[in-house]
Amino acid sequence: MEISQKIENWTSTYHPAWFDIIRMALGIFLFVKGFMVLSQIASVQLFINNINQLNNSNVNWNADILAQVIAYTHIIGGLLIAIGLFTRPAIFFQIPILVGAVFFTPPGLEAGGTHLAQGGVFFAWSEMDLTLEWWLAFLTLVLLCCCFIMGSGPWSVDKYLKHYEEE
Repeated sequence: MEISQKIENWTSTYHPAWFDIIRMALGIFLFVKGFMVLSQIASVQLFINNINQLNNSNVNWNADILAQVIAYTHIIGGLLIAIGLFTRPAIFFQIPILVGAVFFTPPGLEAGGTHLAQGGVFFAWSEMDLTLEWWLAFLTLVLLCCCFIMGSGPWSVDKYLKHYEEE
């Protein structure tokens, strides 16, 4: 408990206001990405089914449910991150999705080949290279981790509510 309190005090002291612009942009990006996933839901389900076929363990992901969870987690979480409400819990639910995106789509995969990413990550940016998609997912994951550490910041609903409660 003491460590989390020290981190909270440090981030409130050294949190630059410009970092809130990055947090807001990240939230908007994830919000839009969620709608992109919804618009291409069949491709996401194909991607998850391809992972299931390559998986030799007893874990078998339900593609229909998991694709919906990914889409709505991005939409709801992205909105919460953008406005700065429950920022850390919203980021906490985004991180496993981005870890999966980074892990299952390494750079150098060809979209047309019979590789793991066929029908997968290529769904969102059909005109983009998969290597660029991987770097985008990696950058998003790094920014999520930074925002998780830094918290909401001065331009957030969390900060407003905390100030409002003190009055």
